[in-house]
Amino acid sequence: MNAPYLSTSCPLEATRQLAPLIRDNANEIEKTRELPRPVFEAIADAGLFLLCVPEALGGGEIDFPTQVRIAEVLGRADASTAWAVDQGMTFASFSAYMEPTAAREIWINTPRSVVSNTPEASGQAIVVSGGYRVSGRHGFSTGSRHANWVASQAKVIENGEVRLRDGKPELRFFFVPRAEAEVLDTWHTRGMRGTGTNHFELKEVFVPEARTVYTTKPRRITEGKRFHIPQTLVFAAGDGIVALAVARNCIEDFCELAGSKAPNRMVGLLRDQPIAQYNVGECEAQLNSAHAYLMDSVDKIWDDVLRTGDPTMESRVAVRLSGTHAIRVAAKIVESIYADCGATAIFEGNPIQRYFQDIHVITQHMQGRRVHYEMIGKYKLGLPVDESRM
Repeated sequence: MNAPYLSTSCPLEATRQLAPLIRDNANEIEKTRELPRPVFEAIADAGLFLLCVPEALGGGEIDFPTQVRIAEVLGRADASTAWAVDQGMTFASFSAYMEPTAAREIWINTPRSVVSNTPEASGQAIVVSGGYRVSGRHGFSTGSRHANWVASQAKVIENGEVRLRDGKPELRFFFVPRAEAEVLDTWHTRGMRGTGTNHFELKEVFVPEARTVYTTKPRRITEGKRFHIPQTLVFAAGDGIVALAVARNCIEDFCELAGSKAPNRMVGLLRDQPIAQYNVGECEAQLNSAHAYLMDSVDKIWDDVLRTGDPTMESRVAVRLSGTHAIRVAAKIVESIYADCGATAIFEGNPIQRYFQDIHVITQHMQGRRVHYEMIGKYKLGLPVDESRM
């Protein structure tokens, strides 16, 4: 593994070593709505942001199951940090679809490189000599404060009209140094504050052809097994495991609280109440089941890729469903635990209050949409579905 800053040959162990630092800074991350510089630099210097960059380019090219386990370790330390790292890590796999020189410029030659992107094609890229002139205001750009580059998603405009690709508007990511973009302070939320998921704006920025990549069905230039897994599913698994980490933290903190809190007008401690005992047992079953389902689907799609080169539709369906299900189950667990905490959990500074806020931001993400249940139901019933979402 050739990632230039990788501190150990075992990225999972490197992540475990970082966890105490991240945990100690969790309140600061929440307060400042970004990763403090020492935390970001420690993560970057451990090579985590480069783990999905092809080894041939100088990255880590880690296997998919290990990536998900890394996100889980980070999530147990701090959900916002886990989200920001996994988003940056996963998006870096676009390096496999770019000309190697351009990819190295962005991810390898730039110290502590991270690219923040945007999920919607809200920009315009006008074709000019040698490249494009890009403008647009882009939202939901995780890690925008510590990123060195931003990726504008935009429609290509040629001769005053939207250029088509396969009969649809041509959409690309356009990679721009962050110094050429304006980051807008828009991330004022009740949860997942530390992700720094702000907007950014570009105004007539020139982007050379080599620093662009199609957003859908890009052509692989640098080969590697992990790049055969649809990127949307890599995001799905990462988001799902972070949600489950939030739920696990919530259960554990509730057990600690239950051992000391004496609920008003009740006999004994909170842990002595049958409803609390039942709730913990049920939440454990729900969490462990969702976790096993997610990791089983992750392991199976990886086995598919290793054996045949491409994942089967069944394994793609499993990751899509298990990722969404993990988020929905995690939310139910946190809501249930929160209800048993009473007034203790309503105050800022209480960890269960933060888990409640965090999980209800995660559920609003596209990976947590309940419509995915409908889509998988259609597939199982033999009806046509949009396979690009799986």
